[in-house]
Amino acid sequence: MKILQSVLLASFHTAQAFSKSPSFSHSATRKMSAFPLSAKPFAVVVEAEIKEDRMDEFLELIKKNAEETRKEPGCIRFDVLRSQSNSNQFFFYELYENIEAIDYHKKQAHYNLWADFKESGGTVSSVSHKTDGEFLT
Repeated sequence: MKILQSVLLASFHTAQAFSKSPSFSHSATRKMSAFPLSAKPFAVVVEAEIKEDRMDEFLELIKKNAEETRKEPGCIRFDVLRSQSNSNQFFFYELYENIEAIDYHKKQAHYNLWADFKESGGTVSSVSHKTDGEFLT
């Protein structure tokens, strides 16, 4: 879990987001809320390294995937972050109201763009971390 926390923290501090939403804030005025176990949001953090010769294709499909996913019922956020130290490395931060929302997401055509890209060898690596929302702003 410490590795995942480090990845998240590093990605927020060392990445560029495709999202046009306001940047993450550590403001002391924000209230953190804890969720009971049965009501916790479901989050996925994906770390992916993209093959350099497939980058243009990836950028087009992940932009579409992110934009369409944000419109899905149960999607709270979908951020795509690019590492500043390795321009081929990306982090996706996906937050859903519940597991049913992620199940719905995986049945959508725009999700399959990403799944097909991975299957066709477009990534050097891709690791998904499934998590529960604990303290969210």
